[in-house]
Amino acid sequence: MKLDNTDPYEPELGASEWREQAGDEQNVNKTGTTTIGIATDEGVLIATDRRASLGGRFVSNKQVVKVEEIHPTAAMTLVGSVGGAQSFIKSLRAEVNLYETRRGEDMSIEALATLAGNFARGGPFFAINPILGGVDEDGSHVYSIDPAGGVMKDDYTVTGSGMMVAYGLLEGEWHEDIEMDEARRLAARAVQSAAERDTGSGNGLVLCEVTADGVDITEYDGFPDESEL
Repeated sequence: MKLDNTDPYEPELGASEWREQAGDEQNVNKTGTTTIGIATDEGVLIATDRRASLGGRFVSNKQVVKVEEIHPTAAMTLVGSVGGAQSFIKSLRAEVNLYETRRGEDMSIEALATLAGNFARGGPFFAINPILGGVDEDGSHVYSIDPAGGVMKDDYTVTGSGMMVAYGLLEGEWHEDIEMDEARRLAARAVQSAAERDTGSGNGLVLCEVTADGVDITEYDGFPDESEL
């Protein structure tokens, strides 16, 4: 395909052109997924399943880690096409590092969420819907970033194909005074419940705890008993 763009400072592919080149959606690795973020007074708990699929019909990978550290006290989930989500996180992490190197100070989580929304709105990252969880001097924060770049803050949020089942459990059991240990067990149960009904979710659990001390990610091959969490 010949492109009309001759400006060296513009992207090689425009948004519509890029999507035409994205290929057959049925052959794109997608996380499908259930991802959950819960803010507590102690920090943020993020939980995800571990399944990736092709076109929602074939399980292409059973050991995906769908959450990554993007800042010393912030993490983000991978939701949507695997390539788009990975590219999004790499680009965002690079911008955060550049910001903090230039200014000599940490980026706030609110600013990080705004930057993520701008990236999602302006870049060719193909159907992503991540959760951003982080801790700064203003406390614990959870944001969902929609594919159009919308940034929404909440006490808890769910994205992915299993969100309706997971939300049902969270709505009934979340409360304002929830602590990290309780959030860990609740999020794990919500992911497991979603995996029972959603074909895009399953094959284990990943838990990520974000506190003022850093980001701790734990992988489980299956769904552990609550006593193991």
